[in-house]
Amino acid sequence: MRAPVRRLTKEEIIWLAEHTCRHRHTYLTHYNCYLEENPKDAPFYERVGFLDIEATGLKGNWDFILCYCIKELDGDVLGRHVSTREIRAYKFDSRITKELIRDISGFHRIIVYYGGDRRFDVPFIRTRAERWGLEFPAYRDHWITDVYDLAKAKLCLHRTRLENVCNLLKIPAKEHRLDPDIWQKAQAGHDESLQWIFEHCREDVVSLEGAWKRLRKYTYARGKRSL
Repeated sequence: MRAPVRRLTKEEIIWLAEHTCRHRHTYLTHYNCYLEENPKDAPFYERVGFLDIEATGLKGNWDFILCYCIKELDGDVLGRHVSTREIRAYKFDSRITKELIRDISGFHRIIVYYGGDRRFDVPFIRTRAERWGLEFPAYRDHWITDVYDLAKAKLCLHRTRLENVCNLLKIPAKEHRLDPDIWQKAQAGHDESLQWIFEHCREDVVSLEGAWKRLRKYTYARGKRSL
């Protein structure tokens, strides 16, 4: 991928031209290396996190979060599932929503799949934050990239699910599949079912990272859409 010089500032172009990648070429000529290495000393460094949640349903005023995962680019996975005690004490997702917002605050850019505005993950989290009186990030506090938009625009699939994208790109996906019995037990606080759903969520963020790495060359990876 060529460096999108028309979208970069003079300062950014100079920095890319003066710093080299592992191949000893400048980031300006090896822009893909810059995207992969994401050097922390760059004046426009972004900490990138891949976000997914699982919930009891699709509407934030009726349903609650069962678990969340945020995977740092080339790094660890943050997150947990709600506990049996939280559900049976009717605390539901009050604490986990607070922890999720805290973890989001550590990233500059959040990457989701069908999770942006008018979709699922972020509007659902924002709704739960309002439900519990928590301070959700404001406009332009963080940037968001929805890989669904990229897959929908750049690929031609019979159905634009993350699993289908991963199958096309030969990216491992989903050993812990959706199962209504497991979801129903999880809502009642069944610990093994909650752990199963958490592993399902973890697999999704790992797959999402792989899909984003393959498809980002088809777009401007540093677009400024607010979370």
